[in-house]
Amino acid sequence: MEILVLNSGSSSLKFQLIETSPEQIEADSDRVRARGVVEKIGSGEAIISIEAGGKKTKTSEEVLEHRDAVHIAASCLQSSGDLEQDQIEGVGHRIVHGGEQFTQSVLIDDEVLQHIQEAIELAPLHNPHNLKGYLAAREMLPRAKHAAVFDTSFHQTLPRHAFLYGLPYVFYDRLRVRRYGFHGTSHRYVAYRYARLFGKTRRDYKLITCHLGNGCSVCAIDHGRSVDTSMGFTPLEGLLMGTRAGDVDPAAVLHVMAKEELTLHEVSSLLNKHSGLYGLSGISNDMRQLIEQSEKGNDRARAAIDVFCYRVKKYIGAYLATLNGADAVLFTGGIGENAPSVRAQICDGLDSLGIVLDPAKNKAAQGEICRISSDDSACQVWVIPTNEELLIARDTLRCILGLPHP
Repeated sequence: MEILVLNSGSSSLKFQLIETSPEQIEADSDRVRARGVVEKIGSGEAIISIEAGGKKTKTSEEVLEHRDAVHIAASCLQSSGDLEQDQIEGVGHRIVHGGEQFTQSVLIDDEVLQHIQEAIELAPLHNPHNLKGYLAAREMLPRAKHAAVFDTSFHQTLPRHAFLYGLPYVFYDRLRVRRYGFHGTSHRYVAYRYARLFGKTRRDYKLITCHLGNGCSVCAIDHGRSVDTSMGFTPLEGLLMGTRAGDVDPAAVLHVMAKEELTLHEVSSLLNKHSGLYGLSGISNDMRQLIEQSEKGNDRARAAIDVFCYRVKKYIGAYLATLNGADAVLFTGGIGENAPSVRAQICDGLDSLGIVLDPAKNKAAQGEICRISSDDSACQVWVIPTNEELLIARDTLRCILGLPHP
């Protein structure tokens, strides 16, 4: 079955065409037919990058709306091979927030659409743009089945003591203020991939998964169930990230807000777009640049890296306590997969908790599945590249065929 995967952001549209089936899933032989991204939607100089049929192209043209971007994606897919639009039987949409309504991926009908729209107030920066992609694709591909795959659904197994905040209960009861967690597709995928290495399912293991990229989160997975995660009501809570502050005393935010006379919008922008690695270093949100500058003696770059690594280490320690030990710690995401020095700093000093890296294996592991812990490490440590698009395609297939979600 041909599944089109769409990830619609505020000014971008990422897409992949994936051929999959129950037999291909079992054999791990799903095939990516094409992939691409449309950037700077809303401008006269949008950038369109396509990889299909062994060729890569990059062009620029006016793309004013997400509807135009979806049409461009479909046209590129059709022109790159013998694929007609009516051959696309399913479209999988990444939807950031499903609230408490959805514990797994679902086909989108009027009721599901209403719930996604109601969750906009919980994710005003994400859900509206996800919906733009869906509405455009539904118009262009009316015969296809459309599925919503939620970032939050994997974390709906969090126990009450993990998702409640210490605020008056009325704010949860009335406004649904609680920990939701995000990056669920990534945490779920790498847990599945780890289990497949041993011919088992993620329900056989206790795992700590670390998704480290521009956005970062850690998840404690107890025999297949997410029982805690570092992101909270929004993706702002938890680890230090590329431009997000992560954990910070709310009183410190109120103090800065009062002293600098900032509006709510300005504070939101400060915490989400001007903090994190970028805010601490004053240089960049790109870990590669910070490592390079740190090696040249830049103290603020060094400080940003130190804070980043320390935060991840704290969460790993906390989740080892939550799980009462773990079978493995998994690193994924752009930083997690490709920054050996960061992984080494995170794991340094965790030997008393059973985590010991093999320096040579860790240094060699970049962007591929690899065990990086020593042979005598009680808790294994692995690098496992994530593939959220593949998980979305597979979930879409399962929704269409009525198959259970693993």
